[in-house]
Amino acid sequence: MPKVILSREGSIKFPEEFTRQLKQPHNEWWLDRRDGTVLLLPRLPDLRKIYVEPSSHCNLSCRMCVRKVWDDPDDLMEMDLFYKLISETKKFPELQRIVLSGLGEPLTHPDLLEMIRVSRERGLTVTLGSNGILLDKAILAELVKLGVDRLVISLDGTKPETYSAIRGAVISKVLDNIRLLNEAKKRQSSLKPALCIEFVAQKSNISELAGLTGLASKLGASRVIVSNVLAYSKEMVDEILYGYGPRAPFTTGSWPVQSGAWVQWGILALPRMHWGSEQSCRFVKDRSVVIGWDGGVSPCYALSHNYSYFSIDGRRKQVSRYSLGNIKDRSLLEIWTSEEYCRFRNEVRDFHFPSCPDCDLRETCDLREQNGGCWGWNPSCADCLWAQGIIRCP
Repeated sequence: MPKVILSREGSIKFPEEFTRQLKQPHNEWWLDRRDGTVLLLPRLPDLRKIYVEPSSHCNLSCRMCVRKVWDDPDDLMEMDLFYKLISETKKFPELQRIVLSGLGEPLTHPDLLEMIRVSRERGLTVTLGSNGILLDKAILAELVKLGVDRLVISLDGTKPETYSAIRGAVISKVLDNIRLLNEAKKRQSSLKPALCIEFVAQKSNISELAGLTGLASKLGASRVIVSNVLAYSKEMVDEILYGYGPRAPFTTGSWPVQSGAWVQWGILALPRMHWGSEQSCRFVKDRSVVIGWDGGVSPCYALSHNYSYFSIDGRRKQVSRYSLGNIKDRSLLEIWTSEEYCRFRNEVRDFHFPSCPDCDLRETCDLREQNGGCWGWNPSCADCLWAQGIIRCP
């Protein structure tokens, strides 16, 4: 292992290969220390994916939604703010995708198509997440014309009564809109947007998961993402399927999807069902960032709003929004390469957090109730269900 040498004069001599990396043009570093170890954190414009919340408002009131327990405002992202964001994306050479989704319904924003247009003009791949209710023939034709890459539609049941009980809406409306999507793609001879179905698994709908792959095949969906429900209310605690110990796995399967003259196989992406030792944050791993409707910059969905939920052992947790800055006041590059954000990403990459559910003091510790941890860094990701793969996002 190469050695770092400290001279009597106090100068530091690094190994030659490390010195070459340090001397790369435009390389800057934050100096940090953890448990006696000196860390150099690179300030790189290496952002790859941006999640944007066009709207915090929604046209539905789903029984398992976080909006049931938050006091955050219902509002829309200003277009001047979105234009500013898109102009700043030029500073990130590795940026590939923008996801227009969030914890509201994007289609409640009157200028959503304009957001997609300027994103595509910038050369970004676009994913749109929606409950599917507000889609119509004209909007779907524009999504195809603009070259949206993926359309993720929430479908938490195959039976009308199950879907209605969860979403408070009519499933036939969503299915009709998906058929309109396929007709629009056929008219324009396009394979995009690829359809993805998102299914939030609960005790009340889990019996319908097995039939979802058959429905996905009929609808032409290329992917089904299954997530467990996050219990924001006491009522939803009784709906969770995961726990500490091993659980029976979900039914797996695949299905043929016609793609022009080709046939591909659809993918069923399943969540983990119990607490495990392996913890990894997809948001940090994928070099992602979440931009709220008001321009606030958060590292993930879990920390993008103020709300409460029940953890894996039934303790109520209060989560406060973790904003590392606002693009109204500072550039996204400045926020992304700030000392706090670089340090946070490093903590999460190493997952330098305690495993709260495994701690003998978990029943009496009050730090968890405020999403705090005993290892110094707050907010804590110690018992994050996203990092466990129990809760999943597109």
